[in-house]
Amino acid sequence: MNRSSSLVFVLVGMLLAACTALPAQPAPMPAATASANNAIPFATEPPGQGALAVQPTGAAPAFIAEREAQVQAALKLDPPVLRLQGLTAEQQQAQEIALRDPRVLEYARNPQTGEALRNEVMGVYAIRDSDITQATQACKTNQCFRVELYNFAYNLTTRAIVDLTTKQVLSATQLPDTQPDLPEQLVKLATQIAVNAPEVQQALGFKPGEGDALMASTKTALNGTRCERSRHLCVAPTFVKDDRALWAIVDLTDNRLVGTRWTSVAGTPNNHVTEQKLADEVISEKYCDTNIAVAQDGWTFNYILTASDGLRVSEVMFKSKAVLDSAKLVDWHVSYSQREGFGYSDAIGCPTFSSAAVVPYAEPTIDDIVRDGQKIGFAIAQEFRSQGWPLPCNYSYRQRFEFYSDGRYRIVAGSIGRGCGNDGMYRPVLRIDPAGDDLTFDEWTGSDWKVWQTERWQVMKPETPFTPEGFQYRFLNTQGAGYAIEPGRGQFGDGGRGDFAYMYATRRHSDRDEGASDMITIGPCCNPDYQQGPEKFIDDPPEPIEKAPITLWYVMQLKNDDTPGREYCWARYELVDGVYQVKSFPCYAGPMFHPVK
Repeated sequence: MNRSSSLVFVLVGMLLAACTALPAQPAPMPAATASANNAIPFATEPPGQGALAVQPTGAAPAFIAEREAQVQAALKLDPPVLRLQGLTAEQQQAQEIALRDPRVLEYARNPQTGEALRNEVMGVYAIRDSDITQATQACKTNQCFRVELYNFAYNLTTRAIVDLTTKQVLSATQLPDTQPDLPEQLVKLATQIAVNAPEVQQALGFKPGEGDALMASTKTALNGTRCERSRHLCVAPTFVKDDRALWAIVDLTDNRLVGTRWTSVAGTPNNHVTEQKLADEVISEKYCDTNIAVAQDGWTFNYILTASDGLRVSEVMFKSKAVLDSAKLVDWHVSYSQREGFGYSDAIGCPTFSSAAVVPYAEPTIDDIVRDGQKIGFAIAQEFRSQGWPLPCNYSYRQRFEFYSDGRYRIVAGSIGRGCGNDGMYRPVLRIDPAGDDLTFDEWTGSDWKVWQTERWQVMKPETPFTPEGFQYRFLNTQGAGYAIEPGRGQFGDGGRGDFAYMYATRRHSDRDEGASDMITIGPCCNPDYQQGPEKFIDDPPEPIEKAPITLWYVMQLKNDDTPGREYCWARYELVDGVYQVKSFPCYAGPMFHPVK
C-alpha cells in the first residue's frame, strides 16, 4: 500500500458516541465485493460516467479547465484511462502492460451500455519485499511494478502487479470503496482550488499561499455533499491560524470546494520550531528495500519498513516453531469534534516510498526488556513523526513489537499527539497473520471457550468477561498448541488505559491479496462502530474459519485528553529556563500473546 492520509466526516450523533463512550454495536454488514456477478454501484449521482461537473457560473480557472480537458480526452481513448505522466521508461512500460490486461480493465466501461467510465492511473511503484505475496513470488527475482488505478464512477481502486521480466500482469485486485494515494499533480490541483476559493480566503482573512497548506493529500468526505453521498474523491488541505485549523474540503471529482470547517488546536507558542532533518535516504536504503533478519533469545524473524503499513515483522519463529507469518499496523484512524465528526486516516511508512504524512523519525531500535534487573526479552521499536511535530496538525506515532524469553509476545501501538484537535479518538488498526493452516479461534464466555465457526467481529466492552489470567481470546491448532490473547486494560505498566478493541477474525486466502502486501487505506477515520475497514474482508455469507488459516484484525480505541493532570495522547510546549521544550503524554495500547502448549 502506498497511500497517505484520508479523512471522513460523520454525523454528529455518531461522533458524540465515539468521543464519550464506546457505542453499542449493530449487527455486522457483509463486505462489498467486486466481481462480474456482483456489480459495484456507481459512485456518481445519478449513475453515469463520473464526468466532471460543469461550473455553475463564469469560466473555470485555467488550472481547472486544463484538468477537464485531460479527463474528456481520456474518456475517448481505448482503453478510456487517463495515464500518469512523468514516469520513467520502466514505469511507463509497466503502466501500458497493465492497461492491456482485461482484469485491470474490468471496470473501464459501463457493463450495460459500454460507455466509458472515468479511470485514472494514480501511481506506478517498484515492488519491494513487503509487497510480495504468494501470487507474486516471481517478483523476488524479476523486476516488478505495482500499478494503481482509481475508478471515479465506482469509487474503486484496482491494483495490478506487473512483471516486466515476463511482460505480464501477475495479479489484479479490485478494492471497492477505497481510494489510492494521489499523484503530485492532483495534490497541487486540490491546493490551487483551496487557496483560490473565496470561502477559504474569507475564513482566514487573507489569501494563503500554496505552501501554507498542510495535509494537502488528505482524502475526505463531507456529509451532505457528494463527497459523502456519492463517495467522490475529496481531499482536505488544512491551514493553521493562531490556535485553530481551517479544513478546506475539495472535491476532486467535481473540482470544487465543498466546505470548510474549523478545529481547535489549543494554545501554541509563536516561536519558530527547528525542523528535524530526517535521514530519509539512509533509512530508505537500509530498512525499506529488503527484509532484515533478527535472531535473539530463541526468536528469529525478519522486519522491514513498509510504504504505509508501518514496521512489519514476518516469518516469526520461537525455538524453531512458526508463530507469525506477519504482523503490521495498517492505519491510524483519528476522528475529531463532538459537534461534527471529521479526522484523518493516517499512514505511517517509509520516507521516500510513501506519500504518508508521518514518516520514520530515526532508524528502528532493538532494546532489552528488563524487569527487576533481569533481562526477560527484547523489543524492536520504530517512531514516526510529521516533520513539524508537535505543532498543530502534526502527528507522532510509535510502534513496538515485544518478544519475551518465555515465548510471549506483544504488539504495541502508541500515539504521542498532538494532532489537529484536543477531542480526538485514535483507532490504530493491527493486521496479524498467525502461522498455521488449521487454526481454531475461541472467545471466553465467562465459564468456557466458545468457537468462532465463521468470520465475525466483536468489541471489548465494560462487561466483557476475561479468564483469571486476563485472556479474552485464543487460537489453537489441531494439536492444541497456540496462543491466548490478553487485551490491554491498563495492566502493562506503560500508561495505557485500555484497548477497548474491536477484534475481527477472517479466513485467509493464499490466492487473494487481502492485505498481505502493502495496503491502501481500508476504512474511514470516523466511524464510531465496527466499520473500521477489516469488515470488508468478512464475506457474504461469512466463511467458515474453524480449522482454517485466519487473519486477525485488532482495532484499539484511544481517546485523547489535554486536561491538566490527565493528559493522554497529547503533546505540548512547556517553557523551561526561558526555552520552549516538548512535553509529551503518550498513549499505548496493544494485546499480549501467551503461548498455549
